[in-house]
Amino acid sequence: MTTKSTLSAPAESSIHSAPAGNSPVISVQDLRHAYGDRKALDGVSFDVHPAEIFGLLGPNGSGKTTMFRILSTLMIPSGGRAVIMGHDTATDPSGVRREIGVVFQAQSIDVKLTAAENLTHVGHLYGLSGSALKQRVSEMLRRVALDDRAGDRAETFSGGMQRRLELAKGLLHHPSVLLLDEPTTGLDPGARRDLWQYLQVLRDQEGVTVIVTTHLMEEAEKCDRLAILSHGHLVALGTPTELKSEIGGDVIALETKAPDALAQKIQQRFGIETKIVDTQVRLEREGGHRFVTDLVEAFPGAIDAISIAKPTLEDVFIHRTGHRFWNEDLAAKQERAEADKKKKH
Repeated sequence: MTTKSTLSAPAESSIHSAPAGNSPVISVQDLRHAYGDRKALDGVSFDVHPAEIFGLLGPNGSGKTTMFRILSTLMIPSGGRAVIMGHDTATDPSGVRREIGVVFQAQSIDVKLTAAENLTHVGHLYGLSGSALKQRVSEMLRRVALDDRAGDRAETFSGGMQRRLELAKGLLHHPSVLLLDEPTTGLDPGARRDLWQYLQVLRDQEGVTVIVTTHLMEEAEKCDRLAILSHGHLVALGTPTELKSEIGGDVIALETKAPDALAQKIQQRFGIETKIVDTQVRLEREGGHRFVTDLVEAFPGAIDAISIAKPTLEDVFIHRTGHRFWNEDLAAKQERAEADKKKKH
């Protein structure tokens, strides 16, 4: 972590208060959506608290992009409801849009316009004009450390600078909620670090509630709380620490040529629940480094390799679903490929 971010903190005068009490900023209630026979969301419910960074974690095909599109009013759900700052996304999209800023994964800036021109154009869409708009554009460019490049075309910017300009667009109208879809896609490590530092500034100094979709475990670790999605279902909800604490001790992974047989023998000999993931036998055990000695002695020649690690969010996903995070991503790609093939025929 650098001692000073390239992104500046917001001015004290721009700080706004969160909703009174403990009322959720976002309430998702039994949300459902289907594309034909495929259920993208199947009864998902959760609340997002004021001034927190909330992550939607899941591989491709898990439903997080559909959730993002519903929250940003681009899609009406098949069932259930999503409410942001008291406004229903389906019945009051205009009210929702006044409260949210959105940064999509795909680039939305006009690279042929200057940084200032990009923000001015967005300001007009929100009804801003004259000196108030000019002042707001200057403020936002300063906050994302682009004030010295205000008159330069966006096509001359690095990927990180273009992403910061996207952020400035999303925050121009002082939203209470900021929605970001895979915000660090294509950014180098330094630009990623700066982006997350700025999101923390927004949360801590402006009270902005931030929703981030991601498939990256290291980014999910930075969130205050997470909703983990798999095949349209909510499989886990809580802080990263809470979720990892549900794993019973160390995670032990055993490589073997006969995983089914080894798993059965371990259960019979030690009474420990095991999971088979690919060709691995996985189990959770306190003091894992000591227990592996018992395993090797009990089953000589049956174990080819052993790894021991502290629990990660990947382990939480496996614990809740029984399969790896990225295997599901591969399955989703194969499903889309099959669908495309059918369309061509």
